Amino acid sequence: MIWQNVALLVARGLIAALFLGGAVQKTDPTPVIELLAAKGLPGWLVWPALAFNAAAAVALLAGVWVTPVALALALYCGVTSIFHFIPSDPWQMTIFVKNWAIAGGCLALAVAGPGRFALRS
Repeated sequence: MIWQNVALLVARGLIAALFLGGAVQKTDPTPVIELLAAKGLPGWLVWPALAFNAAAAVALLAGVWVTPVALALALYCGVTSIFHFIPSDPWQMTIFVKNWAIAGGCLALAVAGPGRFALRS
């Protein structure tokens, strides 16, 4: 049905927008470097995270490699949720839960695939 293919296109676009925004935010690396340092991780990890966010978003927008990209994004969301697990901070806990919700959306997208409106890889 056409509405299902349109819905998949919109879903890919919305999820891609989130990760494109994440890539753009990382162009000012200081907050991410501080977050990484607080967990004892090297600050240079911001750069592969930026590249992954941008590449994954472009792949979703184009509709190529949707299943493996969506699975990788789900894993990424699960791992990065650790940075927001701060039970004493309701704002951070909301972000923690949102990361898992986004992971769920990515898993659903991985199952559904790109739909009709996609470039084929």
